[in-house]
Amino acid sequence: MEEIQSQSDNYRSSSSSASSPASRVPSSNFFYLRKPGSLRQPISFEDSPEWDDTTTDIDVRVDEGGDSINAATTPASPSLSKLNSGSLPSPHLPEGAVIPRKIAGASVAWKDLTVTIKGKRKYSDKVIKSSTGYALPGTLTVIMGPAKSGKSTLLRAIAGRLPPSDRMYGEVFVNGAKSQMPYGSYGYVDRETTLIGSLTVREFLYYSALLQLPGFFCQKKSVVEDAIHAMSLGEHANKLIGGHCYMKGLPSGERRLVSIARELVMRPRILFLDEPLYHLDSVSALLMMVTLRRLASTGCTLILTIYQSSTEVFGLFDRICLLSNGNTLFFGETLACLQHFSNAGFPCPIMQSPSDHFLRAINTDFDRIIAMCKNWQDDNGDFSSVNMDTAVAIRTLEATYKSSADAASVETMILKLTEKEGPALKSKGKASNATRVAVLTWRSLLVVSREWKYYWLHLILYMLLTLCIGTVFSGLGHSLSSVVTRVAAIFVFVSFCSLLSIARVPALMKEIKLLSSIPFLFLISITSSLVFYFLVGLEDQFSLLMYFVLNFFVTLLLNEGIMLVVATLWQDVFWSVLTLLCIHVVMMLSAGYFRIRSALPGPLWMYPMSYIAFHTYSIQGLLENEYLGNSFAVGQVRSISGFQALQRRKISLLKSFKCSNRDRTDTS
Repeated sequence: MEEIQSQSDNYRSSSSSASSPASRVPSSNFFYLRKPGSLRQPISFEDSPEWDDTTTDIDVRVDEGGDSINAATTPASPSLSKLNSGSLPSPHLPEGAVIPRKIAGASVAWKDLTVTIKGKRKYSDKVIKSSTGYALPGTLTVIMGPAKSGKSTLLRAIAGRLPPSDRMYGEVFVNGAKSQMPYGSYGYVDRETTLIGSLTVREFLYYSALLQLPGFFCQKKSVVEDAIHAMSLGEHANKLIGGHCYMKGLPSGERRLVSIARELVMRPRILFLDEPLYHLDSVSALLMMVTLRRLASTGCTLILTIYQSSTEVFGLFDRICLLSNGNTLFFGETLACLQHFSNAGFPCPIMQSPSDHFLRAINTDFDRIIAMCKNWQDDNGDFSSVNMDTAVAIRTLEATYKSSADAASVETMILKLTEKEGPALKSKGKASNATRVAVLTWRSLLVVSREWKYYWLHLILYMLLTLCIGTVFSGLGHSLSSVVTRVAAIFVFVSFCSLLSIARVPALMKEIKLLSSIPFLFLISITSSLVFYFLVGLEDQFSLLMYFVLNFFVTLLLNEGIMLVVATLWQDVFWSVLTLLCIHVVMMLSAGYFRIRSALPGPLWMYPMSYIAFHTYSIQGLLENEYLGNSFAVGQVRSISGFQALQRRKISLLKSFKCSNRDRTDTS
């Protein structure tokens, strides 16, 4: 402890006279750092960038050895200092590759930011309480804290992506001006993003560029290739993303890189990332942060949230915003945070990771561990490492930070960043609606052709279902006694095939596919109708067969539309399936098979259910197609029409189902 205190005093004496970020140069003998050269040191920046209308051209070149990246910048503001050399290898890139990146510096500052959510009666629950901080171009600014500390809420508040039910107080400045960030000027990556697993990485990014960016196709291809190289996805560019339909896809780390690359196709100047290390192992987390570190070196402003990190990952951060229960316990450079904890009386042990120590001190969940272990003893006596009262630590750290030079330097920096407005962020435009419809349709067709679990397997299931129905009702003949059984076969065919389509709800939840599903539905209608039509032995005429196919195709299309509406409203697989099952059961009951329409109770079942159910119109159309124009012999002298045969069997038809006056008078 004396050694730690002496090292902390040395660090305090070396940094107390200078409050600017550029003046805090980490000491090489500070206890948490590795040997010199084992980690790349953070990039340092000038205190107040002087904005210019010109942009900054940065070329990131890989040396012949491939171990380090050098950034050459033109003398434009905000000026970047030279990257400190280190032995930590960078992600693999082709030898001699050059990635040009034109940027214009974009700073972000937030002052006295408070976010409240609506409780039971009023907006009384403060998730974020008077948070103040900033992020400069080319830096990694990390928002760290335990679970439910407000990290994601603060990130969304800065990005302007709070839900309408939340209220925000305070000011957010972009390049010194209070304004909303326009479309295309920033990117936001959620903690859990949905990717299309049946596309390759290059295809997924290319379609994303077509949907977001205006311009020509050749320009978008170059943007996609830049995003692939920026995220070191060259080796995985032609591999399927996977993740469903039993496809073996990319690991979780590469999938997160694909999510980030999707935002990079817009070439944003500010990038927000919510938990980029979520569910990643230590190796994948380090690779992710090295990739983001290299992305920041090109001039992009990165703001991200992290729950916990290793020592190596912690060394790649530039600034850290430490939260606990919505309170800002520290904002500043990473090494200054260690000194802040030491000044507050909570120095980091020598053999402990800084992020572990921070969360141990401010995470109230550890109080339960203290309660469980208060009567236990380890080999050295009491559990001295867990005896810290987190409530006391949080109050002490907050009070120490408010009265520290770090808080004053943050206020000074924000004043410098906001006293002069820089160049305003401009929108990059959007793709036209016609282009989006065409791209979505073509992409969905490609997805449909590859997702065998949701589409081709369903085609096989439809074939098996119609084969079962056809064999059960085969050999009916064309006698008068077969009318009821034939009507039952048509009812079972239409109802059960419509019911089977509910199994595609999970596919609809991933992406709404209406136009692209038309060829697939037409293929199902052809194959299923042919199997059923010839097994049951319906009328052997080509025109009647084509009408049967089209009738069943329209039925499937209407059913698909109902599924899309329900899935869009619920946005949940369980409730969507449950709702669709109820809808289908009600429509089957009111279709006129179990009880004729005129005999149904009027208030609900006859009006409006029997007129809403598409089963009614589909079945009656198929019966009209089968029996209109046919006649059945009754005895040896008399014959009746198909319409009369259905009436004898108490089958209700549409009122538009016409018959001659002679047929009506003969019915008795």
